[in-house]
Amino acid sequence: MFKPTLTGYAHCDLPCGIYDPAQAKIEAQSVKAAMEKYAASSDADFKSRAVAVKEERSEMVKHHLWVLWTDYFKAPHFEKYPQLNTLFNEATKLAGAGGTKGTNDVAVADKLLVKIEEISTIFWETKKA
Repeated sequence: MFKPTLTGYAHCDLPCGIYDPAQAKIEAQSVKAAMEKYAASSDADFKSRAVAVKEERSEMVKHHLWVLWTDYFKAPHFEKYPQLNTLFNEATKLAGAGGTKGTNDVAVADKLLVKIEEISTIFWETKKA
C-alpha cells in the first residue's frame, strides 16, 4: 500500500549542492605546508613524516578534483568553458607522481594552487547561472 511506484536515483553520492573546490584547495595548502616544513627540518624522521603527509594530501587533492570534474561539471559547463578539461588534467597531474607526490619543490605546489584557483573561479561562475 505504501510502496513507491517510482524509484529515483541520484547521479552523485549525496544530494546536489555540496560540491566546493575549497576541499581541494585546503588539501593543496597542506601539501605546500608539508613541503615547507620538510625543507626547514634537519630531522630525518620528521622529514619522512612530512613526505608521507604530502603524498597522502596530494592524493586527496586528486580525489576532490576528480569528484568535481566527473560529478559536478556537465556538458554545458564544458561547452561554455572549453579550457575546463585541460585545467583539470593539468591540476590532477600536478597533484600526482609527476607533481607534488614526486617532489618537495614548493613551486610545484604553488602551480597546483593556481590551477585549483582557476577551476574555483569557473565553478563559482557556474553557480551564478
